[in-house]
Amino acid sequence: MSGNPSNSGQSDAPSGPAGVQRTQLSGSGENASENGVEISAENLHKSFGEQVVLDGVSLEIERGAIVAIVGGSGSGKTVLLKHLVGAFRPDDGRVRVANHEVEGSPLVDINTMSDFEMDSVRIHWAIVFQRNALLSGTVYYNLSLWPSQIKSMTDAQIKPLAEKALQAVGLDPAEIMEKARDELSGGMAKRLAIARALVMDPVLLFYDEPTAGLDPEMCNTIAELIGTTHRTMPGLGIARTSIVVTHDMHLLQKLSPRVMMLADGKWMFDGTFAEFIESKNPHIRPYIEQMGMLQSRPETAG
Repeated sequence: MSGNPSNSGQSDAPSGPAGVQRTQLSGSGENASENGVEISAENLHKSFGEQVVLDGVSLEIERGAIVAIVGGSGSGKTVLLKHLVGAFRPDDGRVRVANHEVEGSPLVDINTMSDFEMDSVRIHWAIVFQRNALLSGTVYYNLSLWPSQIKSMTDAQIKPLAEKALQAVGLDPAEIMEKARDELSGGMAKRLAIARALVMDPVLLFYDEPTAGLDPEMCNTIAELIGTTHRTMPGLGIARTSIVVTHDMHLLQKLSPRVMMLADGKWMFDGTFAEFIESKNPHIRPYIEQMGMLQSRPETAG
């Protein structure tokens, strides 16, 4: 499955989707996207006091794409990600996502939805956090909480999914299922974070700095795992879309994604990985040269 959309290029604001009227979701219906858009942001503005973080950011990500969002510390990557998942609301602009609970997967504005409606959309999402955000308790507890709380699944339903997810990330269920979180190495914890996402069988998968702070061998393992996970078809039968916030050049080389670079709250670049690394833009070259240093330390501000 190709991660690059057909309209890759260096456009600051990809054009909006064509659509036809479909059944509306209460309070937030939008035209259904016939050309398979999974997520769309339009003219996002966000400031914290006098600091402008997002300054008119727009994007459109096609279903089945794998997209890397890059940029230096303070460029707005993490703030943008929090808008895309609904954790932040923009000062202006909107974010629309595909609602796979409705036939035709119409785009819906997440900032106009009730908590109940938002939960129904998030059933088909998963997030792998930079610092894993694992819960205290056992590996199984981490794998089972979301399916039980969000999908109302029983232990009998969850256990085979948990075993399959652990196997998919190269962990032995018999050895690790009852281990406590604090017994895991950094690499094992990252694999568990991805396994927890896989248990939800998401259509839309977000990664926040998935290889930050890991040794080169584990970075390679996680990069391969992200690629394999992206290419695996979810049970819903809708191609998986992956959005990765990263500084990791090796990860970009492995995934060959569409690359979108933020700088000063605006898009500096939007195109293929090959176009990105060959760019002569004087604002992009210094960032590429600094990526190794940025990758080796935890992100403090995005």
